Amino acid sequence: MSYKDIYNEWLNNPYFDEATKAELQAIKDDEKEIEDRFYMDLEFGTAGLRGVIGAGTNRMNIYVVRKATQGLANYINKMEQGSKGVAIAYDSRNMSPEFADEAALCLCANGIKAYVFESLRPTPELSFAVRYLGCTAGINVTASHNPAEYNGYKVYWEDGAQITPPHDTGIMSEVKAVADYSACKTMDKEKAIADGLYIQIGANVDDPYIAELKKQVKNQKCIDEMQKDIKIVYTPLHGTGNIPVRRVLKELGFENVYIVKEQELPDGNFPTVSYPNPEADECFALAKKIGDEVGADLLLATDPDADRLGVYVKGDKPGEYHVLTGNMSGCLLAEYELSQMKENGTLPEDGALIKTIVTTNLANGIAKYYGVNLIEVLTGFKYIGEQILKFETTGKGHYCFGFEESYGCLIGTHARDKDAVVASMALCEAAAYYKSKGMSLWDKMIEMYERYGYCMDGVQSLTLKGKEGIEKIQNTLEKLRKDVPIEFDGLKILSARDYREDVIKDMVTGKTTKTGLPKSNVLYYDLEDDVWVCIRPSGTEPKLKFYYGVKGTSFEDAQEKLDKLGKYLLDMVNSML
Repeated sequence: MSYKDIYNEWLNNPYFDEATKAELQAIKDDEKEIEDRFYMDLEFGTAGLRGVIGAGTNRMNIYVVRKATQGLANYINKMEQGSKGVAIAYDSRNMSPEFADEAALCLCANGIKAYVFESLRPTPELSFAVRYLGCTAGINVTASHNPAEYNGYKVYWEDGAQITPPHDTGIMSEVKAVADYSACKTMDKEKAIADGLYIQIGANVDDPYIAELKKQVKNQKCIDEMQKDIKIVYTPLHGTGNIPVRRVLKELGFENVYIVKEQELPDGNFPTVSYPNPEADECFALAKKIGDEVGADLLLATDPDADRLGVYVKGDKPGEYHVLTGNMSGCLLAEYELSQMKENGTLPEDGALIKTIVTTNLANGIAKYYGVNLIEVLTGFKYIGEQILKFETTGKGHYCFGFEESYGCLIGTHARDKDAVVASMALCEAAAYYKSKGMSLWDKMIEMYERYGYCMDGVQSLTLKGKEGIEKIQNTLEKLRKDVPIEFDGLKILSARDYREDVIKDMVTGKTTKTGLPKSNVLYYDLEDDVWVCIRPSGTEPKLKFYYGVKGTSFEDAQEKLDKLGKYLLDMVNSML
């Protein structure tokens, strides 16, 4: 069927509700919009679904959610794992509660229990709930830090991590096999509750989750000593972090926590920002005003599902704050956690620091200094979760810390996804510890650069929407595959990695070896002078992303090198589109 045939099917089939038909009728004269909504099914990838809310096969709506859940239910039942149930959470986005209930009632209609949170909860708590409740899988309705028009649907397996092989491909196959939307099962909510299939959860999971976070505190003594002196400004950016972040900080004893009132309450329209991403400066505008008034030591912002954390730290001058990238905050936490373990005598001999391939090489120096293994994985926190599971099942290796450049990390193994709640807690603890030593977090950051080298990293992206955008992204990557570059901005490429083809080519000798990681549409280049570049499509947005890192002799030198390389790469990629 053509996209127009599918459009007409949705307009005329009695299965689809009148509101959906009215929305589609309103675009009857917009051929490009009709094509964009129906030229493909919203792809169920390795992270689940993510797309713009609206009617159509290439949009997030109750029918697409129901279809995805029917495929998941079919897979679970084929695995004969339905008796353990599925945990479901959702964030503050528009339609999140509705999508969560659609997923729950589809599962219930397939004989699978659904444990549904009574109200919005963070992504890491959903990851925790899957294991705590002994569920087969988990569903989280969220689009993370995407713009307000988006929503999404993430699937987790019984280990609490987002699905990895073989479950990812197995579930994707089942979802694709659901050809008829009207064949997707659902049932009345009241009947599902009466039959014991729809089970509401809340405090019975919240309390043990918070208890697990508090177990990760490494130095309560320094918190007790400095709790009256540390000043913290926090914004949940209209998302799920408000209650758990404030609760854990209060229970640990921090007394001066200031909340950005304008961004305190959940709101799927995110009225105070254009983009609820803690990487963006605009998200800190209101927090900085409060910080200036109270003289805050640090400003914290969590994204809508509270798995990513943005951080500003106090400078030497009044009103001066330094922005920490995800690489910088991740390294600060890695340094603090490992140093405290070493000081407490709890650093395991076979400890591991895990990072993704696009994460800063500053982490390499930290791992070497503390004598822990450095493990690199593909982009996506599920691969860090996969390593934790491997440690547990083989009895070899101990997880110490893991992080991504994209503002996400995990302290402890209570969850298997990024946890901005525990990261907020740990950064406040670290701030208290270093303040007791007469240092700010920025002082510590500079000390780390002096010890490990001025590794500085950047990331840029080009947004290419629609069918044409997807084609441009793929064509650009194929051009780079076909004609492997020999240099970037005058720096020779020493080796080129193609993770889709599972090959690393030594550009000097021509010798090839395997990457040793799962196949992924990612190109990575090691250059001279400790420079690296990586290019990949975003897994959650219509973007082509390129990451890069340099090493300088000082902060200023590294920044200059980074800016120069970043401009070169942007120009190069633009010229290829």
